[in-house]
Amino acid sequence: MEKAGPSNPFISLCLGINLCSSVTIVFLNKWLYVNYGFPNITLTCIHFMMTSLGLHICRHLNIFSPKSLPIMSVLPLSLTFCGFVVFTNLSLQNNTVGTYQLAKAMTTPCILIIQSCFYNQHYSTKIKLTLIPITVGVILNSYYDVKFNVTGTVYATLGVLVTSLYQVWVSTKQKEFQVNSMQLLYYQAPISSVLILCIIPYFEPVFGEGGIFQPWPSGAIITMLASATVAFSVNLSIFWIIGNTSPVTYNMVGHFKFCLTLLGGFFLFQDPLRANQVVGVCMTLSGIILYTRFKLKEQQLSKQQTKVCSQSEITNMGQKEQPN
Repeated sequence: MEKAGPSNPFISLCLGINLCSSVTIVFLNKWLYVNYGFPNITLTCIHFMMTSLGLHICRHLNIFSPKSLPIMSVLPLSLTFCGFVVFTNLSLQNNTVGTYQLAKAMTTPCILIIQSCFYNQHYSTKIKLTLIPITVGVILNSYYDVKFNVTGTVYATLGVLVTSLYQVWVSTKQKEFQVNSMQLLYYQAPISSVLILCIIPYFEPVFGEGGIFQPWPSGAIITMLASATVAFSVNLSIFWIIGNTSPVTYNMVGHFKFCLTLLGGFFLFQDPLRANQVVGVCMTLSGIILYTRFKLKEQQLSKQQTKVCSQSEITNMGQKEQPN
C-alpha cells in the first residue's frame, strides 16, 4: 500500500514557516548589528550551536537517522559552511538589506561557472543568457546604492564565492556519501561550531565592550536567542519543503522572500531605494524567474527522455526473450 503524502494544510503550514523564518532571520540579524553592535562571528557560532542542538533533538524524535561519516571528509565542507555564513552576515552588517539580498542572487551564475569549469557540466544557451539580467541588475543596484562601500562589496563578493563553492560541494558530498541534507548537516554543524569558536578570540572581543560576555541588554539577548532559533527553523523547513513538495514550489517561495526582504529593508531600516535600483531589482528578479523556468523545463524533459529510454530497453528485452 502506497504511503499517503502530507496534507495540503500541512504543506501550507511548512511553506509559511519557511517564508516567515527566512525573512525574519535577516531582520533579526540586522537589528542586532544596527541597534546593539552584536559581534557577527559570535552570532554565527551561536547559530551553529543551536542548529546542532536542534538536530540532536530531531534525531531523538526519530525525524531522521544519522549516518556515520568520516570527519576529515566533512571538514572542508564545514570550513566553507563557516565561510559562507560569516561572510553573508558581514555583508548584511555592512550593506543595506536590499544590496545584501540582491548580491546573493549572484550565487546562481557563480555556481554555473564553477560547475562548467571544474565539474564538466554543460548548460544550454537559454540558461546562460538569463545570467545577463541577473548580473546587470546586481551591478546597477550596487552602483546606485547611496550606502555603497568597498568593505561591504568585498564581504558580499566573498560571501557569493564561498556560498557557491559550499552549495556545489553539498551536492557532490551528498552523492558521494549517499546522505540527505539533514544527515550531512548533523556532522557539519558541530564541526563548524568548534572551528568558529577557535577563531572568535582573534577577530572579536570575548570579554569587555562588544564581547559576548559583556552585560548585554535583555532586548539583545532575546533577539539573539530568537535569531538562533529561527536559524534552525530555516534549515529544517528548507529540507522538508524540497523533500516533500517540488523545486518549483520552493523557488516560487524564494522569489516571494526576495521581494519581502527588499521591502522590509526599506520600511524597517529606512534603506533608501532609488528608481535605478528598482530597475536593477526588477532585472535581477526577472533573470532569476527565467532561469528557474528554463532549468525546470530542462529537468522535466530529461526525466521524460530517461523514462522513454527505460521503456524502450524493457520492450527490447521482452522481444529478445520471445521464443523463435
